[in-house]
Amino acid sequence: MANALQNAAISTITFGDHYSFSRCFFPSLSTLPFRAMQKGNHVELNKRVVLIKARNKSDFDDVEVDVSLSHRVNALKPSKTMAISDHATALLQAGVPVIRLAAGEPDFDTPTVIAEAGMNAIRDGHTRYTPNAGTLELRQAICHKLKEENGITYTPDEILVSNGAKQSVVQAVLAVCSPGDEVVIPGPFYVSYPEMARLADANPVIIPTHISNNFLLDPKLLEANLTERSRLLILCSPCNPTGSVYSKKLLEEIAQIVEKHPRLLVLSDEIYEHIIYSPATHTSFASLTGMWDRTLTVNGFSKTFAMTGWRLGYIAGPKHFVAACGKIQSQFTSGASSISQKAGVAALGLGYAGGEAVSNMVKAFRERRDFLVESFSKMDGVKISEPQGAFYLFIDFSSYYGREAEGFGLIENSDSLCRYLLEKGLVALVPGSAFGDDSCIRISYAESLTVLKTAVERIKKALIPLSSAAHF
Repeated sequence: MANALQNAAISTITFGDHYSFSRCFFPSLSTLPFRAMQKGNHVELNKRVVLIKARNKSDFDDVEVDVSLSHRVNALKPSKTMAISDHATALLQAGVPVIRLAAGEPDFDTPTVIAEAGMNAIRDGHTRYTPNAGTLELRQAICHKLKEENGITYTPDEILVSNGAKQSVVQAVLAVCSPGDEVVIPGPFYVSYPEMARLADANPVIIPTHISNNFLLDPKLLEANLTERSRLLILCSPCNPTGSVYSKKLLEEIAQIVEKHPRLLVLSDEIYEHIIYSPATHTSFASLTGMWDRTLTVNGFSKTFAMTGWRLGYIAGPKHFVAACGKIQSQFTSGASSISQKAGVAALGLGYAGGEAVSNMVKAFRERRDFLVESFSKMDGVKISEPQGAFYLFIDFSSYYGREAEGFGLIENSDSLCRYLLEKGLVALVPGSAFGDDSCIRISYAESLTVLKTAVERIKKALIPLSSAAHF
């Protein structure tokens, strides 16, 4: 039986809001001991526990296992971007020629200087634990970067290095939010923000933005939604999934509202700061008058330096808040990889805004953006807000909803349209419902121009049957 348990495998198929079918297979057992259906946030186990039976009664008596989960886990939605990316990867490994435009991962290799620094770290024996907050060398380099590039001043004890910017965000939410607090999030939003709020037993408050306003937060709408329970406002600029960039003027209007609310803090997610297209410019929220004391700035190395697998990010802010994040990290993961931190120092040594290496990547991203905007703008029934940063296009395809696809069925929403495009066009995209806007679909153009051209042709071809039935 021990061998059987070691060989057990769990298979889960996920797609859309009403999905999730899981099985746990024990190859050497004749029974299928676990089967769960998930609908939305609710997992149903047919109100019974898992029963594991030995093939031979002599092995051991029947054992009942309590499979209930915590309320925090039951409240969470799985990440659609991760689910779709994993599904597309599995199809590709099975020989299906799927084009993956779902993940937010640059297709470029990590610049050679950075990679060499990582390899040298191993050769030189930098393979042990580092301080929980990160090496002093890296934190000093981050302080220098923030001063020179962002106009904000920190000391090393106001910096916490983590295993990616995502960890920095969730630790910040956990550190400052209490049960019943409100986390204010402009929508469309990065898929994990609301779930991070729920992990802290806080309530996500989504403030919608609109494509007609380039998906930018309306300060008046923000002010109308703030209450005495509002604890954290999350801003992401350049934004995932829309590519929108907040101007300094707009951020100053938001800051004027924030300063009226003593409890309200701002988490500024700046992970895409250098993937930005002129004339747009990046402004750090903490650099605005009166905002340093109440801003937690999150950034990292994944997007700018094509270091997604290195898992390295950081948070900067007032010492009191950063120390609280560090306390959480000390009980979760401890410090980030020593090797990645050496590579991070090398990355920050490339020069202002990443120097030539990053400039070349941004130039390629802009070329891809321009191609996609031009291509989809020519299509009937499609609405586009031209992104000013990041590497995503958030396109309104809602005019295709309500159409019947032969051999597929009804296109009801962004989930079904993405399933249709994956099945008929072999292109993996992320439904806008994952980001809080069901009218749109997110396309990641972190792929070569050649791949993107093929993807556009596949999408156009797949949409022809729907277009012929539509009344634009």
